[in-house]
Amino acid sequence: MLKAINQWCFKADTPLEQVMAVSSEAGYAAVELNLYASGGLGLTMDTTAAEAEKVGQLARRYGLQLRSLSTGLLWQHSLSSPDASVRAQGRQVVTKQLELAELLGIDTVLVVPGTVNPETSYDQCYERSQQELRVLSSEAEKRKTRIGVENVWNKFLLSPLEMARYVDEIGSPNVGVYFDVGNVLLYGYPEQWIRILGPRIFKIHVKDFLTSVGNGHGFVSLLAGDVNWSAVRQALQHIHYMDTLTAELGIYAADPLQLVYDTSRHLDIILGGKAQ
Repeated sequence: MLKAINQWCFKADTPLEQVMAVSSEAGYAAVELNLYASGGLGLTMDTTAAEAEKVGQLARRYGLQLRSLSTGLLWQHSLSSPDASVRAQGRQVVTKQLELAELLGIDTVLVVPGTVNPETSYDQCYERSQQELRVLSSEAEKRKTRIGVENVWNKFLLSPLEMARYVDEIGSPNVGVYFDVGNVLLYGYPEQWIRILGPRIFKIHVKDFLTSVGNGHGFVSLLAGDVNWSAVRQALQHIHYMDTLTAELGIYAADPLQLVYDTSRHLDIILGGKAQ
């Protein structure tokens, strides 16, 4: 498995070259970039093919792979919104992700499928988001990329059996799961999810969580929470997962870049070795 880190582990104003340089120095094999709104830093909705190529060159210069592309834009442009125009904007976001993924040789884009809230019931979220993903699966197939549906705190897809059914019903080999280990601690065991989801898992996010806190303040550094990392590693080996483990963590207030170095050592331990 490969150590990777998400761009969100750096301060928002960190230049891409510094993200790459520090990630390389810290011993990561890959960096997960994010798609931002127009005017953001890095890949945005306005990024051209020529600009994307420069990003790819930058990663290669530092010996880093680009294997997945995330985004936070789907929280505002939800694929489950009752407003058809908002869903259309969400499709545009994912389509841009897939376009950039093809240009950069990235094989998977992360997609938050929708949100259950007072305006969108659970069944409506299920039906609307599946419908949108069926449309987008054709785009993924055309661009030879994949869509990884992430389990997030959106009150949706709350069991591994349901998540497996959800992606299976879409009916495309290019739609699977982007599994976040720390996000299930409130209502499940990540090692069980991994074994049940099996080959549907395209990518893995890692974070840790204290269940005794029970809210967003419970997310902590790797090895500091309640994830059974030994069991998670065994489950990943059981399903023959050999791709990236991408850290997605909140930065340190006192010394933001230190998180990047510490997390690299923590990942060494999670992968069964010793911190260097």
